[in-house]
Amino acid sequence: MERLHHPNIIRLYEVIETLAKLHLIMEYATGGELFTKISNEGRLTEKEARPLFAQIIAAVEHMHENHIIHRDLKAENIFFANAHIVKIGDFGFSIFSHPDQALSTFCGSPPYAAPELFKDESYYGIFVDMWALGILLYFMVTGIIPFRADTVAKLKKCILDGSYSIPVFVSQSCQSLIRRILKPLPQDRLTLNEIKRSDWLEGEEFPEPIEAFQLNPAVDTKNLTTDEKEAHKTLRNLGINEEHFRKAHGKDSRSSITGTYRIVLHKIQKKSLNQMDSFEMDADSMLGNKENNVTHVNKRESRLCVIL
Repeated sequence: MERLHHPNIIRLYEVIETLAKLHLIMEYATGGELFTKISNEGRLTEKEARPLFAQIIAAVEHMHENHIIHRDLKAENIFFANAHIVKIGDFGFSIFSHPDQALSTFCGSPPYAAPELFKDESYYGIFVDMWALGILLYFMVTGIIPFRADTVAKLKKCILDGSYSIPVFVSQSCQSLIRRILKPLPQDRLTLNEIKRSDWLEGEEFPEPIEAFQLNPAVDTKNLTTDEKEAHKTLRNLGINEEHFRKAHGKDSRSSITGTYRIVLHKIQKKSLNQMDSFEMDADSMLGNKENNVTHVNKRESRLCVIL
């Protein structure tokens, strides 16, 4: 988590290690799990699912670019920061792995497990994550899992057989995307770039990573953003000065100074975002929703690159 800096990945603030336990101080996603939302309210419309799936794709791309395989992508590990933003969490099964590095440990949730995981052979992590994304998309737009069975043994047979159906209410472009991801042979599955260029995700924004230096208090305060300056000011009011920043330099999340800075900075960034939302809502009401629909949607999409 320390190596991942993306608006759609749960933030790590601080790590506190004792003789008995390792405590991870992390961002709290107030909206709960994607799984809970769909279980309680039913499937998402494709209009609702598209931007959320685009955010998930962007986050997984950031992981894979940093040679991190999640290995437990599922709706239970996707969390709502608010109604329009989701974040991937729970890296308990994640591992560092290069694209050509074979893995052998079976882990994750059986309904999301790729066929090769049931064959008692080595597998490549990227392809396993891709399969899980296909299962996740199916669940988002239908409210059910494509492969279902009473026992793990029966589930294994279903997945190895590769037999599933997609409800007719799912659009053809979405059906095509799901089928092209859920390919039995790993090398036949779509890549992340191919998913991003798919017809179903045409026009969607894919949030960019956060600059890593923003997550640590700067020793040189000459070129700070407005939010960073406010965070530094808040910490100084708490009695944390430049000498503390210098001592924390290079320790990342294993420093209470850095942990405090990250929490304060994130709170300021969310406040700035809320003010932006309020301003745009006021502008919409003055211009009239009918005349301003297109502008409003474009603003909301573009903001995904910078929020949280």
